[in-house]
Amino acid sequence: MRKRWFFIASWLTLSVVGVGHAMAEGRPSSNDTPQLDDGKKVYRQYCASCHGTQGEGMPNWQQQNSRGELPAPPHGPEGHTWKHSNAMLYRIVAEGWRDPWNKTDRLTMPAYQEVLAPSEIRDVVNYLKTLWTQEQRRHQADESEQAPFPESSVATPE
Repeated sequence: MRKRWFFIASWLTLSVVGVGHAMAEGRPSSNDTPQLDDGKKVYRQYCASCHGTQGEGMPNWQQQNSRGELPAPPHGPEGHTWKHSNAMLYRIVAEGWRDPWNKTDRLTMPAYQEVLAPSEIRDVVNYLKTLWTQEQRRHQADESEQAPFPESSVATPE
């Protein structure tokens, strides 16, 4: 009986340390898996056609195209998505985006607030975080401390 309790206590300690270590490194925990899967599905359906199935972005994304617009950037480590807070990324997905450097006035990133639920927008933003390095996730988490997801996008328990 004593061995069983020792085993259970050891397992619990290792589990807590493992989860804490994963969170400190900015990795999603296993509790986030369903939301990350949902975010990946939303990404593939609505975002991949421009940003690439692996978040690689369009070719020459840093140079204006023939319309005077910057193509869709990558969402992986080589892009700049990780430099923005949760609030900013949520807003870009919800309201769309026109890069200030573009020579046209149209939204080059369409608005999805009429298409996606707030939870789907959060899920896709959280999925993007899986494409970043540990250091980039830490930076983005720091940015998000002062600018988290909007309150209206967070589900409240009933």
